[in-house]
Formats: sequence, C-alpha cells, structure tokens
Amino acid sequence: MDWGNIFGNAVGEIISPTTAAYALAAIGLGIHFGYTGLLNFGQAAFLLIGAYAFAIPTLAGAPIIVAVLCAIACSVIFSFILGIPTLRLRADYLAIVTIAAAEVVRYIVTTTGLTDFTGAANGLSGFKGTFAAINPIPEGRYGFGPFTYNEYDWWVRIVGWSLVVLASILVFLLMRSPWGRVVKGIREDEDAVRSLGKNVYSYKMQALILGGGLGSIAGIVFILPRAVQPANYTTGLTFFIWTIMLLGGAATIFGPIVGSMIFWVVLSLTQGILYGAIESGALSFVSTTQAGQIRFILVGVALMLLVIFRPQGIFGNKKELSFSV
Repeated sequence: MDWGNIFGNAVGEIISPTTAAYALAAIGLGIHFGYTGLLNFGQAAFLLIGAYAFAIPTLAGAPIIVAVLCAIACSVIFSFILGIPTLRLRADYLAIVTIAAAEVVRYIVTTTGLTDFTGAANGLSGFKGTFAAINPIPEGRYGFGPFTYNEYDWWVRIVGWSLVVLASILVFLLMRSPWGRVVKGIREDEDAVRSLGKNVYSYKMQALILGGGLGSIAGIVFILPRAVQPANYTTGLTFFIWTIMLLGGAATIFGPIVGSMIFWVVLSLTQGILYGAIESGALSFVSTTQAGQIRFILVGVALMLLVIFRPQGIFGNKKELSFSV
C-alpha cells in the first residue's frame, strides 16, 4: 500500500476546486438553514442551474461575465418559482417540496427534447476555453509536493477559493447587520418578528435568493475542472452539502469551509485506504466498485452520528442553534 500517495491525494483535496465548490454551496445552505431556519433539501438544484446557465451561454460564444450573470439571474428566477408557493409552508413540508423541485429540474435537463441545449443525459463539455483564455498564469507546472498543478488547475483553485473568501466576508457582514438580526429572529420565532411589523415572507425570500445565488456560483466552480453531468446533481449532492454544513457548524462563518475540507480529505483517505487494501489482498472479498460505495455509506453513518452527538458541529454554538429532528 502506497501510504505516501494516499496521504498526498488526501491532503491535495484541502484546496481542490471541488472542496471550494462544496464550501460555497454549504455557505449558501447556511444562510437558508443556519441563519434563517429554511429547511432546504434542494440545494443541488441551484448548483445544477448555475452549471447549465454558465455552460450554455459560454458554448454559444458569450463573454464569461455574461455567462456568470446569466447563472445568477437564473438562480434568482428559480428562487422565486420555488419560494412563492413554498415559503409559507412548515419546515418539514418545505423540505419535501425542495427535494421534489430539485429532482424535477434534474429530469428537465436530461430530457431528450432539450438535447441541443443541455446535452440530455450526456451533459455538456468544451466550455472551459473562455475561462482558460483569461488565465494570467504562464503555462507550466507550479507548487510543491501534493500541491503541484498546471496553470489551469491553479487558476481554477485561485478563482474558486477567492469566491469562498468573498462569500464568507459577505455573510459575516450581513449577519452583523440589521438584516442579519431579523433573519436570525425569524429562525428563532417568526411570529415574534411578524408582531414587530417585519415582512417575514419577504425576508425569507431574500435569504432564499442569496443562499441560492451562492449555490449557483458553487455550480460554476464545480464544473470548471470537469464536464457538466446531470448525474452529479442527485439528492446525494444535497445531503453531502448538509453533512459539510453540519460538520462545521450551521450558523458559522468558517464552519462550511472547514467542514468541506474535512469531508473531502476523509473521503479521499478512506477511498485510498480501501483501494490499497483491495490491491494488497487484505480485502479480497470487496471489489473497487463496492469500495467506492462503502465510503459513501460511511458518510451517511457519520451524518447520523453528527446529528445525534454534536448537532451544533465543530464551530457551532449549541445555545444558539442545534439541528432539531
């Protein structure tokens, strides 16, 4: 078993674009649930919308800024479509509706009638040229140890993590503003906030749009190193984002970031150890395909243990917020 390679791959996940994308999506989900109390189980839909709304204009020849604005605009429209009929529902009904909405969106992009636009089940590829063209880093390989990448890989990481930092600062400032105090009040007791003359529905909609917008930007970062594949946006993606948010702490600034890093390092580590054990014959009764599924089973078990024994996460304050089930 090559322990150096296993640990190298795991450590490399700390700054990977995928980790940054999940951190952004978890920050958006933190605005929904952590600060506002919205039980959104459809965050995968926002990532999907961001990915397709960015990729389609890019393939059509639009400038990258237009593609990004298109992704944000589509997420705002989807937030209204999702929020207008659902934000007056109880939290448990809202969760059911958002799961269903995410699946509806995924089935829409996979329909063969939209193959010319979405690629149907095959997804989209070949849209990275515009993003790569604005890369200021000269061609070559840079870094040290497990952090050695070519110019494009570094460019994706720099952009991805810069967006994570900007999103964290935005949330930090918002949650210390009067707006943040109102949405936290809605989370604690929306009837009390309503009795003060605040339009609770409007604040919930604003939170849904803001968190969904961050989810769509996460969708853009997610596809920059890979193609757009509709199979990546199942409910499993939403549950991974929930795991990350709860792991770090739902109503915290650094919780989603650290949670995403731990999640992907542990996932890479368990995969490397399982594959190594299979190759060495220590786990001869398990195939590599089964090993890939076992690590996700471990994620599910970890989520259950987290909710039971430390619902506030690593950085969360139990007095302020815990996951109520």
